[in-house]
Amino acid sequence: MEQEKAVIIVGAGPSGLAMAGCLSRLAIPYIVLEREDCFASMWKKYSYDRLHLHLQKQFCELPHMPFPPSCPTYVPKNQFIQYLDDYVSRFKISPILYHRNVESANYDEASERWVVKAVTDSNTGGSGEMEEYFGRFLVVATGEATNPYTPEVQGLNTFAGDVLHSTQFKSGKGFRNKNVLVVGSGNSGMEIALDLANHGAKTSIIVRSPVHVLSRGMVYLALVLLKHFSLNMVDSLMVLLSKLVFGDLTKYGIERPTEGPFYMKVKYGKYPAIDVGTFKKIKSSEIQVLPAEISSIRGSDVELKNGKSYQFDAIVFCTGFKRSTNLWLKVMIK
Repeated sequence: MEQEKAVIIVGAGPSGLAMAGCLSRLAIPYIVLEREDCFASMWKKYSYDRLHLHLQKQFCELPHMPFPPSCPTYVPKNQFIQYLDDYVSRFKISPILYHRNVESANYDEASERWVVKAVTDSNTGGSGEMEEYFGRFLVVATGEATNPYTPEVQGLNTFAGDVLHSTQFKSGKGFRNKNVLVVGSGNSGMEIALDLANHGAKTSIIVRSPVHVLSRGMVYLALVLLKHFSLNMVDSLMVLLSKLVFGDLTKYGIERPTEGPFYMKVKYGKYPAIDVGTFKKIKSSEIQVLPAEISSIRGSDVELKNGKSYQFDAIVFCTGFKRSTNLWLKVMIK
């Protein structure tokens, strides 16, 4: 099957929908290719129940459609999904072709078109056939959260309990009185640890790397100040405020990075941890911080690289994602 549109959008997450909405308003023909069976699949299928937008809603709205006044400042998962559903309806975003795994995207200089090849996933209702799409413009909207990543750990296959990636975790309800290890101290890891502790799990979290801990209010202030002041100046203020609010993190096994929080976001794509209650649980010892990587696992015993060993009933890997864009996007750099 071959199709030609002015614009080919790969990915039907919020960014892809935003692009499609803008094109719809301008009556520019496009097509959206999505490998899942729905748009915004990360929100609809692969996020935990207590998730909220970490930034205030005015920083997260899609083009040409603000959040309704009834939405709280920090929009919860279900209301954000409803907002995306309403966005698709309002701008009549179509067609979105589901079950399309993009295999390659090349720019043909002779015809001045992008040639995108995608396979329809036979495991999720597709035919398994290769399809070709042609367009003058290509929009890559596959985001940062592409393929869930779980590190290789010696003996992980022998672990006697449950092993989940953060994309499989929904709620801490089923973990009451269980010893649970959260691996990873990004925002998902911190918030999943909080949810587990709130539901009565005996929670530990591995914080291997230095991390900035900021409050929601600090992040809002930073986003406002960045419009007027240098990144270095704003970073210095955020570190000072973090020290005033959260104190000496080393007492709880957490190191602060030497580089500023927003500098690290720009340079490495690493976000600061936006605290929504986890740090209070750490201070009260309801969440235990383990500052070393896993060395090996045997049964329910987890040995860390600092030589200490612990027993757990479940492990939740909040270890992020691997992007796949580099595997299929073929761009010649002159």
